[in-house]
Amino acid sequence: MAVTQKDSSVGVVAVILKALTYDEKRGACSVGTNVRDAACYVCWAFARAYEPQELKPFVTAISSALVIAAVFDRDINCRRAASAAFQENVGRQGTFPHGIDILTTADYFAVGNRSNCFLVIRVIRELAARALHNLAQQAPEFSATQVFPRLLSMTLSPDLHMRHGSILACAEVAYALYKLAAQENRPVTDHLDEQAVQGLKQIHQQLYDRQLYRGLGGQLMRQAVCVLIEKLSLSKMPFRGDTVIDGWQWLINDTLRHLHLISSHSRQQMKDAAVSALAALCSEYYMKEPGEADPAIQEELITQYLAELRNPEEMTRCGFSLALGALPGFLLKGRLQQVLTGLRAVTHTSPEDVSFAESRRDGLKAIARICQTVGVKAGAPDEAVCGENVSQIYCALLGCMDDYTTDSRGDVGTWVRKAAMTSLMDLTLLLARSQPELIEAHTCERIMCCVAQQASEKIDRFRAHAASVFLTLLHFDSPPIPHVPHRGELEKLFPRSDVASVNWSAPSQAFPRITQLLGLPTYRYHVLLGLVVSLGGLTESTIRHSTQSLFEYMKGIQSDPQALGSFSGTLLQIFEDNLLNERVSVPLLKTLDHVLTHGCFDIFTTEEDHPFAVKLLALCKKEIKNSKDIQKLLSGIAVFCEMVQFPGDVRRQALLQLCLLLCHRFPLIRKTTASQVYETLLTYSDVVGADVLDEVVTVLSDTAWDAELAVVREQRNRLCDLLGVPRPQLVPQPGAC
Repeated sequence: MAVTQKDSSVGVVAVILKALTYDEKRGACSVGTNVRDAACYVCWAFARAYEPQELKPFVTAISSALVIAAVFDRDINCRRAASAAFQENVGRQGTFPHGIDILTTADYFAVGNRSNCFLVIRVIRELAARALHNLAQQAPEFSATQVFPRLLSMTLSPDLHMRHGSILACAEVAYALYKLAAQENRPVTDHLDEQAVQGLKQIHQQLYDRQLYRGLGGQLMRQAVCVLIEKLSLSKMPFRGDTVIDGWQWLINDTLRHLHLISSHSRQQMKDAAVSALAALCSEYYMKEPGEADPAIQEELITQYLAELRNPEEMTRCGFSLALGALPGFLLKGRLQQVLTGLRAVTHTSPEDVSFAESRRDGLKAIARICQTVGVKAGAPDEAVCGENVSQIYCALLGCMDDYTTDSRGDVGTWVRKAAMTSLMDLTLLLARSQPELIEAHTCERIMCCVAQQASEKIDRFRAHAASVFLTLLHFDSPPIPHVPHRGELEKLFPRSDVASVNWSAPSQAFPRITQLLGLPTYRYHVLLGLVVSLGGLTESTIRHSTQSLFEYMKGIQSDPQALGSFSGTLLQIFEDNLLNERVSVPLLKTLDHVLTHGCFDIFTTEEDHPFAVKLLALCKKEIKNSKDIQKLLSGIAVFCEMVQFPGDVRRQALLQLCLLLCHRFPLIRKTTASQVYETLLTYSDVVGADVLDEVVTVLSDTAWDAELAVVREQRNRLCDLLGVPRPQLVPQPGAC
């Protein structure tokens, strides 16, 4: 190709510039990436093929096109190719304006990051709209007179994606122009003419009339218009009293009411957009006088939203819970108790909605946000947080700390507990700043203990969040949180200087520190409960580090009978409190197996029928009685085997339980019991007399314990005689004989 002639050069550059923005829609997809990438390569080749004076007439056009492609092309390869071509021209030609400055901001690696690319130097349309927001602040007049009319014309485009992007862009540009006007105490209408204002006001009605809020495409339209509502409200558009406000309110309510019909991957985004739109709309258009709501609007809104909290659809409850939480203070004035009562009901777990973990989570978030909105004020329970309602709020939040709901998604109660912890922290800090006397000693103790328990449990990211809350409450000093139990000891165990350096999501760093709380009586029960769940979990690293940390602690109290007795009593109390609660009891049996195997309670084996052993045996018998849970039974077998080291009647009763399990209905349980009893008798050789030991281990090893029960029962009874325990009587109950 010859480009020595001026006309020919102009033609080639024009083609290349067109190719840099080439795109073509085919069905639901757009193609053109390869063309744009090739055009960038041609621009790169220009720098090497021609002298600077030959390219000088085209520098402005080429450099501008390359910068636009490097910053705004949706394909990462094209952005990088454009950046590389720009860099090559800057280095070899030396004529690109502001070349070094642009390369410093939009280098090859910077443009590879989508969000960084669109906002500092982009999901594509959302970030492009925000980029226009930034550009409008740099060129307000051009944005208002040239960009905005074109965006408005595209809001009714037949192309869904263009319609979506243009509505978002209208919202962002209008808000950018408002912020510029506000700096000079001028209204946004000083930048936007009447035609533009009317065009913005008509967007919702035009979409509604054309039924564009329906179907999958309607999700995008709803989200975009919610953003539009938010930005126009924040921009103080002169729509007060206009019917468009009723249309906007309908859209927000309808979106929140039908969140369950929205695809799960975009549901959260839709919910956030609708709630943000509601907050801005109410703040701007529903205030009758400064600090006072229009009574009719307040009555309608509060009554309707509270009714929706009882909706049988979980997502609807979520949406309207957050909506109540987003209401400005003047709309809550005089109705606070009513709203808090409705939200407390949402956070309560009942048999019919036990699986509604997300609505409980959002209810907690709403309560916390409302508390922040209304603030603290003495003697005004219907207007602010005060002594008359703070205990009820704390009761609702603390009640959700025990939410361990599980379903096909796993431990969904985690969402609730995390929201409860965050809400407890926010409320406590709010009270500490204004009226710390409202934080009662028993409430503060329960908060710190519950959070400490969560900081010792098995989910890494959740443990890290709990530790963050715990340390924030401990080290808050503006002023300090009152009544924190063992504050002095805690500040020594967790100094402020170590807070940032410890990775609480790493079991190797978290458990050695959290087990130190076992030495503080107030925290021992809750921390041990959390450790039990971690130690009996499934993740290898969590089990290893929690076990090591617990053993290290117990090793340190072996020579202190009082401390060991207190620890063992706490362990038994946890067992008793969680009897038949598989979430705790199965890991607890595994924990007992570990500590007994490692001799942590050897001091108790010197006394016949030690109270610890007697109570432990009774609890284990209750736990596995008639159980069909294989994991529980296997863990129970291990504990019974370890309990034969305790002399007296405890040993005989443990052997009797093992003999019962030798004739369990499940062959796996019979075989496992025989194998573990065999190993136990070889380990603790003094359990049976030397004269019968060989015969006992022979029966255990030679019998086919997965054979018919009639055959197995005969051998089991022979073992009972050898071990000196009574033969079990055949009873008509499942599981044992």
